[in-house]
Amino acid sequence: MVLNVGDSAPDFELADPDLKMRTLSEFLDKKLVLSFIVAASSPVCETELCTFRDSWNEISNLGAQIVAISNDGPFANKAFAEKNNFNFPILSDYNSKTIRGYDILAPDLLHLKDYNFAKRSVFIIDENGTIVYKWVSEDPLKEPNYQEIIDFLKKGN
Repeated sequence: MVLNVGDSAPDFELADPDLKMRTLSEFLDKKLVLSFIVAASSPVCETELCTFRDSWNEISNLGAQIVAISNDGPFANKAFAEKNNFNFPILSDYNSKTIRGYDILAPDLLHLKDYNFAKRSVFIIDENGTIVYKWVSEDPLKEPNYQEIIDFLKKGN
């Protein structure tokens, strides 16, 4: 099922780097910028999440928070988060259940047969659990438009 703006965001229960299970509902006290990354420690994902880290104050002041999801295990995510001093959780979808639920599973990363991954994606979910913004790239090397995300949050949608 393809998700679109206006749809309810699929719930999830995923491990954070400290092996604590986290759910979508616990993040819905404010808008949620949900970033699906291709692979922890890959160059483009590092750039993306470092950009979000560096925009944290502005995003937080706009009444939103960031959560990243990768299909890497929690230990890889922990090393990645510690190396880059991320100030938001990176959740592990190691069985790709949530990635499938958001309809962003892609096969054969950079032609590596059967290496399934999340398409680089950003969803903004409001406090009611509704998707209010969606960006999905078919190109794992393409970064989101960070200014567009900030501008969307500024509009207060």
